[in-house]
Amino acid sequence: MSRFGLAAAVLALWVGTAAAAPDFASLAFQPYDPPKPAPAFALSDLQGAKRTLADFRDKVVLLFFWATW
Repeated sequence: MSRFGLAAAVLALWVGTAAAAPDFASLAFQPYDPPKPAPAFALSDLQGAKRTLADFRDKVVLLFFWATW
């Protein structure tokens, strides 16, 4: 295939896909639900003091949970 033929094929493919609008209805997207606040809970820190999530209000908190099973 010549360079011209390859360029024409790429251009035809690009124009053909760009002209077709995506069919979002067939993708069955779920509507977006806004985030919910985290539930209130308490855990013990390394010194044994009880800490609640409310203690860290208006601060950035990274909760890292893991499990092994």
